[in-house]
Amino acid sequence: MSLDTDSLAGELFVALDNAQPPVALFSARYPAMTVDDAYAVSLAVLNRRIARGERVTGKKIGLTAKAIQQALGIDEPDFGFLTDAMAVADGATVSTAKGLRSPMVEPEIGFVLKQRLAGPGVTAEQVLAATDYVTPCFEIVDSRFDTPQIRIADTVADNASGAAYVLGSARIDPAGVDLAAIACKVSRNGELVQEGVGAAVMDNPLNSVAWLANCLGRYGVALEAGDVVLPGSMTPFIPVRPGDRFVADMGPLGQVSVNFA
Repeated sequence: MSLDTDSLAGELFVALDNAQPPVALFSARYPAMTVDDAYAVSLAVLNRRIARGERVTGKKIGLTAKAIQQALGIDEPDFGFLTDAMAVADGATVSTAKGLRSPMVEPEIGFVLKQRLAGPGVTAEQVLAATDYVTPCFEIVDSRFDTPQIRIADTVADNASGAAYVLGSARIDPAGVDLAAIACKVSRNGELVQEGVGAAVMDNPLNSVAWLANCLGRYGVALEAGDVVLPGSMTPFIPVRPGDRFVADMGPLGQVSVNFA
C-alpha cells in the first residue's frame, strides 16, 4: 500500500477536533514509513491548521527520556509545533470531552525567545543568550491513534503527541539560574504525585532547545524571536482524569496550574 502523505494528514486533522473515532495506527498500516515521511505528514497537518486561521506560536520537543527512546528504537527526541489554538491560560480549565482521548500532563521549563536561532551549530550558550525568559509550563499530551502502542513514525506524524500547553505567569531571566538544578513538584488535587529536576531533560533544558534548533535546521525551519519552546518533561507523564487540578511548583521559577473537566 502506497503512502499518501496528504490523506494521512487529513485523518489527523479531523481527529484534532473530534477524537472519536481514533485514527488507525500509521506504523501498522505502512511499516516502511520513515521519520521523514512522518514529519511531512506533521507539516501537512500544520498547514491545514494555519489555513483555518491558527497561528504558529512555537515548537515543542518530545521523547527526551532515554528509556522512551529505547522503547521506540530511536536515539534522539522528536519535535512538533505549537499554535495559538493550543494555548491555555494559567489556572484555566480544559475540557476532556472535546478532541482529547487519553490526555496526560508533563511539567516543563518553558522558554520564550527574544532572538532567532537557526541551526546547524547552535549551542546551549547561544540558547541562553537568545532567551527572553523562562517560566513553569504544563504540556498536555495526547494521541489521536487507536492504541497506545505507537511507534516513532506515529508520534512524529501526530505533532509529537502535542495537544495543548499552559505557561505560568512568572517571567524569569535565565541568566544566572542553574536550570539543570531546578526542582519540580507536581501535585494532583493537593497530593504530591511526581518530582523531577531540569537535568532530566537532556542534562539541561538548554541542551534540548539547542538540539531542536539544529534539528529544525535540517528542514529549513528556525526558532523565531517570540517563539515558545517546550524542551521536554522533567517527570514521567501523569494521566488526567476529569475533575483533576494540577499544580507544578518549580521553586524560584514559580508555579503553573491547570484544571480538567
